[in-house]
Amino acid sequence: MEHLQVYKFGGASVKDAAAILNLCRIVRDFGPQGPLVIVVSAMGKTTNALEEIYDLAYRGEDWNQQAARLAAYHENACEELAALIPSLNLPQLLKQLQHLVADLTEGLKFMHLVHLPESYDSGYDQVVSYGERFSTLLVSTALAQFLPDAAAQHVPAQLIVNTDETWREGKIEWAATEAHTKQFVTKALADGARILVTEGFIGGTADGRTTTLGREGSDYTAAILAYCLRAKSVTIWKDVAGLLNADPKIFPDTVRYPEISYRETIEMAYYGASVIHPKTLKPLADRGIPLYVKSFLDPAAEGTVIHDCQHPALAPAFIRKTDQCLLSFESKDFSFISEENLAVIFAALAQAKLKINVMQNSAISFSVCTDFSERRVHLLLDLLREQFKLHYNTGLTLFTIKNYDAASIQQLTAGRALLLEQRTRSTFQFVCK
Repeated sequence: MEHLQVYKFGGASVKDAAAILNLCRIVRDFGPQGPLVIVVSAMGKTTNALEEIYDLAYRGEDWNQQAARLAAYHENACEELAALIPSLNLPQLLKQLQHLVADLTEGLKFMHLVHLPESYDSGYDQVVSYGERFSTLLVSTALAQFLPDAAAQHVPAQLIVNTDETWREGKIEWAATEAHTKQFVTKALADGARILVTEGFIGGTADGRTTTLGREGSDYTAAILAYCLRAKSVTIWKDVAGLLNADPKIFPDTVRYPEISYRETIEMAYYGASVIHPKTLKPLADRGIPLYVKSFLDPAAEGTVIHDCQHPALAPAFIRKTDQCLLSFESKDFSFISEENLAVIFAALAQAKLKINVMQNSAISFSVCTDFSERRVHLLLDLLREQFKLHYNTGLTLFTIKNYDAASIQQLTAGRALLLEQRTRSTFQFVCK
């Protein structure tokens, strides 16, 4: 496994049959001669669809129409894939897909019977993980027919990525994951496989239950496997030219970084840059494994390499996070916000699983900006309302400028009503309506 590489393909790169065929061509034309592990996300907007289906089932409402639409979407992709790759056995592929769909719908029938707040997140993982299971089936089948000499095999992520029972954000059991990953990959390579395909985003507990690693967690899966296998490199295939200083769908005149350090990228990901999942970089930095970000629309282009490097000052990076909630806590007796008060607030935020994006305090108040989740915010309010006066605003936007200058601040704040702003030596953040 000395020259093993890891590729990760996101939802846009496997959204339909044509995209999956493009993936196969990238692997054929640009892939390594040595072993390759491919990590696959759910197709297109499948995760969003499964979240909607799960919420309906959890509330005891009818979800059959949405589930039928999702099944038809994947069945159509199978049929189109068979038209593009004539050697593909369509009846067998449809049978395997329908078996997965049947497993999913059987579980959904009983979701409303365990309608307990503490069961929501564990149920979520069992249902939403099917998106990656569907897409991995299609991709591994397509690769096996498109590149028969590569003997592509599917390795189930639930068996190799071992986590605890922290539902929706499983914590990796590193020793078990490394042992199982090496065991499964070594056996598959010994059996003649050159390409191994596995699900991103999902893992499994010691007793066999499925967990997820957090939204957009397929990047993290790729890094976990690269770390465990001491891979030569990881490549994430995106619909952009590399790591850009802003989302081109939102900001005009973006700049591509040809290379960038682990540290800079970790900070950008933490603040919400959408190209890389925040947890991805640490395992790679620990092993010194370079991460390439390349475009599946132009696979021959240079892209970006993220590694241990020194570089001159970077162009300011603009990051936008929508659907934010600004929460403010005031002590009821006008006493100062003390360390004891903060300990109580932080403990409640952790219990409600709300991640702080910005925080700021004054003498008698403390404010945090978080991603909005109605269920989690109301849990937080229930935990703290007896001790604090609470105020919150929703529907807000958080902007972050990394490596800011006066011109970039003026460009982004002009004409906006700022509810909170904060700056450090290199980062400027503000919350606005």
